Amino acid sequence: MSLESKVLELLTPITDELGVDVLRVHIAGPGRNPLVQVLIDRKGGVDSDTLARASRGLALQMDVEDLIQGKYRLELSSPGLEWPLETVADFDRYEGEWIKVSFEEGKAIEGENLGPDRDGFLVQERGCEPRYFALSEVRQVVRAVDWKKASRSKIK
Repeated sequence: MSLESKVLELLTPITDELGVDVLRVHIAGPGRNPLVQVLIDRKGGVDSDTLARASRGLALQMDVEDLIQGKYRLELSSPGLEWPLETVADFDRYEGEWIKVSFEEGKAIEGENLGPDRDGFLVQERGCEPRYFALSEVRQVVRAVDWKKASRSKIK
């Protein structure tokens, strides 16, 4: 079992309790003082309190299990806008958010993520009917900012 798998095993009960999904566990720098990077998220996002609770819980579990000999650095964060949506769970987690869909030929569209559907997802461009895309026919899907909506919002 890989070290990443062992970290995930320790992390799963913590994230289940907090109601968050683990998107990635990565361990960089295999020598002394490795960096353990964990990405978590949930529908609506995670706040700093949730990140801190997950980090403390995982650090305690890793120390009790003595998973990594000596020092290590632990970094828990949530993904940014550039995090690719690749699974049905991703499209469900970010349903209702603005996304950018890129295709192999260089074309891209933006619209509201209407959620997963079969082996793909639905997107609604502004002023258009919803369209279905199979995951296999797109190059990349990432969250984006709906600048038109953002510019209408008033800062209070």
